[in-house]
Amino acid sequence: MLNCCLHFCLNGARLPRPLRSSHVNSYSNFSAVRSSADSAMAALNSVRVAAVQMTSVNDLASNFSTCSHLVKEAASAGAKMICFPESFSFLGPKSEDSLLVAEALDGPIMQKYCSLAREYSIWLSLGGFQEKGHDAHLRNTHVIVDDAGNIRSTYSKIHLFDVDVPGGSTYRESSFTEPGKDIAAVDSPIGRLGLTICYDLRFPEIYQQLRFNHDAQVILVPSAFTPVTGQAHWEILLRARAIETQCYVIASAQAGKHNKTRESYGDTLIIDPWGTVVGRLPDRLSTGITVADIDLSLIDSVRKKMPIAEQRKPFDFWRPASL
Repeated sequence: MLNCCLHFCLNGARLPRPLRSSHVNSYSNFSAVRSSADSAMAALNSVRVAAVQMTSVNDLASNFSTCSHLVKEAASAGAKMICFPESFSFLGPKSEDSLLVAEALDGPIMQKYCSLAREYSIWLSLGGFQEKGHDAHLRNTHVIVDDAGNIRSTYSKIHLFDVDVPGGSTYRESSFTEPGKDIAAVDSPIGRLGLTICYDLRFPEIYQQLRFNHDAQVILVPSAFTPVTGQAHWEILLRARAIETQCYVIASAQAGKHNKTRESYGDTLIIDPWGTVVGRLPDRLSTGITVADIDLSLIDSVRKKMPIAEQRKPFDFWRPASL
């Protein structure tokens, strides 16, 4: 299995660095190490994915240039899909600035990214696009683009970030964003995707729905966590979602200082169905990609040996108790 990351030095060179963890080694704690035949089967059932870590700014052209460079790197590494973080195309000093650039999905901004997918024959997860909404509001929309440049699926963020961060800032995403209403899952070269965005991570119900009602195998969590909440909860929540759904989780993150008023935690992660981190950049604030192989046979193996899908109670089992 390939588990490495590419990050960019000031001179633009990329440095491959092996990760310390491997989902094959971690999963051997649960069962015996795979036989050579199993390993061969795993190779046949594996597909490469790249996850981005970046620092978006309030410049559409600059962000597109960064994304283009990362797409080229991912394609060169053999990735079939690359996953970008929330607000990949624009992140301004004020949250409301996003209203100024919001546009329809058939507008020029999204069409440039569709052309990028077509140029490099790679699928894109564009999580957190400012889609024009209604009544001076936008939709925070996760867009999946295939390798021919076609939009295959969209998901509008359901859980909006209206929070007073302890020791930090106050956020009211609902003041300029309308919440989504529908869950979204779609087939892709790396498996069946479940689409979420950032603050959704704190609500396990949507992940349960994606796994057990929509057959997700890989769950995407493009994000822009704050430094305070990221330090406290980022990795533990992501690993929990992977373990409880027995899915791969790919969490692409905004990182570092975007401007004088906005900063993100970073730490892009790829996590396997056993909860092991199999993709991570060596510096949680740098710009680059981490690359890992999605092993579809590992998903089947984990689910077979721990059959929670058969053992769990259906959603309608949990009726309110009578007092």
